[in-house]
Amino acid sequence: MIPLLLFVLMGITILILFEWRARKQNREEQTQETLARAERIRQNEEGECCGQHLVCERETLLQTNAEIEYYDDEELDALAGIAVEDLSSAQADEIRDVFHTLREDDVPGWCRSMQLRNIQLPEDVREEALLIVQERRQK
Repeated sequence: MIPLLLFVLMGITILILFEWRARKQNREEQTQETLARAERIRQNEEGECCGQHLVCERETLLQTNAEIEYYDDEELDALAGIAVEDLSSAQADEIRDVFHTLREDDVPGWCRSMQLRNIQLPEDVREEALLIVQERRQK
């Protein structure tokens, strides 16, 4: 009975290690994709919006460098690489709390910062941010 129990525990441990490794690799790949996307945006010679990001830098006059700007939200770095559907309600609430403390003119820069930091926005926050950005473009 004890050898069977040890075998099961060893199997569970191996599964946990494989899952941890896969998630780590996924986060690294997403970070590389984000940096590559930022580089493509910077090198876009035609001056058109690439359509690959939440807030078009060209229309909101955001800086095109890949430097991350923080909005007193360093605690959100712990959420980097987590898919929207994998966010817990507490984690999504953290993002919402920061979003609702932003000034309207900080929203485009904050969205860019979140993209560079590979932090996914909950759908409701993303939609509200898009509305704010669209309103700013019309002004």
